[in-house]
Amino acid sequence: MAKVELKGIGKIYDGGVHAVQNANITIEDKDFCVFVGPSGCGKSTTLRMIAGLEEISEGELLIDGELMNDVPPKDRNIAMVFQNYALYPHMTVYDNMAFGLKIRKMDKAEIRRRVDEAATSLGLTQYLDRKPKALSGGQRQRVAVGRAIVRNPKVFLFDEPLSNLDAKLRVTMRGEIAALHQRLQATMIYVTHDQIEAMTMGTKIVVMKDGHVQQIGEPLFLYNHPINKFVAGFIGSPPMNFLTVTIKKKGDAIIADEGTFELVPTAEQQVALKEYVGKDVYFGVRPEDLAYGDAPFAENNMQMKVSNKEPLGAETHLFLATKGQNIIARVQASAKESFKLGETVNFQPAMNRCKFFVKNPEDLDAELNICERIEAPWLVNALTGEVGYKKDEGFIADASANDNM
Repeated sequence: MAKVELKGIGKIYDGGVHAVQNANITIEDKDFCVFVGPSGCGKSTTLRMIAGLEEISEGELLIDGELMNDVPPKDRNIAMVFQNYALYPHMTVYDNMAFGLKIRKMDKAEIRRRVDEAATSLGLTQYLDRKPKALSGGQRQRVAVGRAIVRNPKVFLFDEPLSNLDAKLRVTMRGEIAALHQRLQATMIYVTHDQIEAMTMGTKIVVMKDGHVQQIGEPLFLYNHPINKFVAGFIGSPPMNFLTVTIKKKGDAIIADEGTFELVPTAEQQVALKEYVGKDVYFGVRPEDLAYGDAPFAENNMQMKVSNKEPLGAETHLFLATKGQNIIARVQASAKESFKLGETVNFQPAMNRCKFFVKNPEDLDAELNICERIEAPWLVNALTGEVGYKKDEGFIADASANDNM
C-alpha cells in the first residue's frame, strides 16, 4: 500500500478564506487514519485535496515519497467511497463494480476475478445481477466499497460513508469496514463527524477545528491526554464535563474552588497549577470518572442536585446542577435503584484522571491542558520548519507544546 504525507498543506478559496491551514500529517503504510471534527472544520476539504478533487493552495502532498500536487486524480492510484454511494442506477451490481476496470480496458477474465473476489469478501455474490434500487442502504454501501476494492489502489479514501444509514446499520457497517482494513492491510483515510466512529475504527485520529489540526494520535491517547479543551470535549461520549473553578492556595495545598465545593488536585497537578493561583480555569471530568457515594464529608466531594436523568438499562446518565453549572455523570445500575429529580447526591471525581485547562475567552483555541505537556509535531510546518502557531492566527499552541510529556 502507501505512506501519505501532508506537509504544510493549505486550502485558500476566493476572497482569502482559509478552509485548511498548515496541515502536517503523516499517515503510515497500513494506517487506518480518521479525520474527525465538526462541520466546517476542513476534514472533507483535506480529503478532497488528497484525492485531487480540490487544488492544493499551499504545501506539498506526497504518496510514497512522490509529489502529487499536480498529478490528476486518475493517476494517483487511489479509490474513494462517497456518502451518497455514487452508483449507476441502470447498471447491475457487477457492472457498477467492474465499470472502472472496463474503462481502463482491463482483460475481461481479470475483471471477473477481481469482482468475484471482492463480492465474496463483502457478501455480495448473490446480488451481482441486481440493480441498486433492489438493494438496502447497507448493501449499496458495500457495492461502493467493492468498486473501490477491485481497483487495488494504494490508498482508500472514505468521505462520511455511513451518514445516510440508520443507527443500527451504521454500527454494523463500521465493524465491516474495520474488518475489511484488517483483511486488506490497506492504507485507509476516513472522514467523519462522529467521534464514536473515529474511536472504534481508527488506528490514528486527526482532530480538526476551524481548518486547523488540533491533535493527532491513537484513539485512547487522545481520550486520556487531550491537548486542549476542544479535543477533551469532542472525544468521548458523553463528552467531558467542564466546570469553572478558581485556583487558590490553602495552607500548603493548591485547591480548586467551585464555589459550592472545593477540590484538591493531585500533587503533580498542584505543581502545574501554582502559576494559576487567583485565576479561573476549567476543571474537566469525564462522566465515567465520577463515583457515586453517600459520603457528603469525603475529600473532593461534589454535592449536586439531579436535574434530569436518562435510564439506559445497564447505566443511567444523571444531569447534575450546581451553582448554575451543569454536568453529566454515568452511573451503573447497581449503584442505586433509582434517582429522583431534585434529589441531592454526592459524587467524588477520580482526580488523577481529571484535567485542568486554561480559561481564555479571548482565544478559545489556546485553552490548553495545564498539567500535561503533549508532544505536538503537527504544529511544525514540515516544509519551513517553523514551530508553533501565533495567537493572532487562532492556532492552539506555541513551541513549548513540543516538549515531551
